[in-house]
This record gives sequence, structure tokens and C-alpha cells, in this order.
Amino acid sequence: MLFLIGAVLAVVAGIAFPENGFVALALATLGVVIGVMHIDHKEPVKLVISVLALLLLPAVFASITVLGIGKIIGAVLTYFAVLMAPVALIASIKILIGIGVGVDT
Repeated sequence: MLFLIGAVLAVVAGIAFPENGFVALALATLGVVIGVMHIDHKEPVKLVISVLALLLLPAVFASITVLGIGKIIGAVLTYFAVLMAPVALIASIKILIGIGVGVDT
């Protein structure tokens, strides 16, 4: 449910308030909460790879200049990446700890 709230907030804020530091902070905080609540995710490697791919997407859409669509899509994807980056960080730490202690994640 928190993920859905964050995703909707990322879309609305990306359209209405691009490049707003307070929105980014709220999304990052929500991402930390999501990451902590879902630290036992069944497939953390897929999660981390998906978020890494997501982090590259805003740059791809930045080149679309027609009607400012690229900027809007880029802002939405950037906010979504801000939401998911803490989740991926927590999953990555879990993976590294698992590797360190020899537990398969």
C-alpha cells in the first residue's frame, strides 16, 4: 500500500512540482520505510537490478523536447527513482550481509 501511495505521489509531483526538494525528501523517507518493511523480499537481486535500470530512464526521456514531454516524464521517473533508491539500498545491504555470513538470499 505504501508503494502505491509513493508511486502516485511520484507521478502527481513529477507533473505538478518537478524539481522540488521537499517532495524528493518525502519520497526518499517513504522509500526508507518501504525498504525496512519489506526487508525480507523474496528476490532482492531482481529488485536491485530493476531499480538500477530505473535510475537510467530519466536520462533517456530527457532528449524528447516536444511539448516538454521529456521533461515531465523525466521528472516523474526521477521522483520514482528517489522513492525506490532507498529500497534498493536496503536490499543491497541485505544481500551483502548474506554474502558476508554465507547465507543464500
